[in-house]
Amino acid sequence: MSDIYIPAATILLLREEKSLEVLMVERHADTPFAGGALVFPGGRIDPGDMLRAWADYSTGLDVVPEDQKAPRIAAIREAFEETGILLARRDGVMVGNDVSTELAAWRDVIENDDSQFLEMVRRERLSLAVDALHLYSRWRPPENVTHRRYDTWFFAARVPEGQVAKADGGEALETVWTTPADAITSRDKGERKMIYPTSRNVELLGVSHTIEDVFSFAANRKIEPVVPFLQECGGETLLAIPNDLGYPVTEESLDTAFRS
Repeated sequence: MSDIYIPAATILLLREEKSLEVLMVERHADTPFAGGALVFPGGRIDPGDMLRAWADYSTGLDVVPEDQKAPRIAAIREAFEETGILLARRDGVMVGNDVSTELAAWRDVIENDDSQFLEMVRRERLSLAVDALHLYSRWRPPENVTHRRYDTWFFAARVPEGQVAKADGGEALETVWTTPADAITSRDKGERKMIYPTSRNVELLGVSHTIEDVFSFAANRKIEPVVPFLQECGGETLLAIPNDLGYPVTEESLDTAFRS
């Protein structure tokens, strides 16, 4: 089995209404990975996310580990491409909906050429809010998966006040603000599809009640690559993860695990 992975990043954008909610997107059914599923905004880490120039156009990049730098840039870029939410500051102030809406035309441009994300940030006098991202988890595929082997970094961040999400209409057909409990209920009723890592991280999010709880929980939890594995139990094949990583659900029938 090859140990070569495709680097990727995703982001749990959070808000507090009556209770903790997370922004998810429904992927187009024809998307090669997780088609038709409800997921967090995210995607591959592209060459443009690795540019050294980001050091001059971001806040907090200099204090994060080297292997998290490109994933954090990618997570912010993917959130903007897929939902229009932009984690960036201008003159030290987090941009609001007026700025993110004005920049909406850049979304398709960046989708077609990731290097244009840096060009937008330069031109618009922005600084990416890398310091607003909190490492939440990291997942790799089971050993029996031989294609699309993503090494995915999960980050959590508070959605900037006033910004409104809008799906790009391409890979992301719909944006959905949901509580973790409602997302799981929709999954269990068959109203929404979720792949295994998404389900486990939504359930994990459900152990927190506020955004600060999420950040504190992540900061105090052991975070290492989660690699699911197969195990037999009572004649049934389960897809499982280690039980010492804080996840409230650690196994699921292989028949329902991917739901896609």
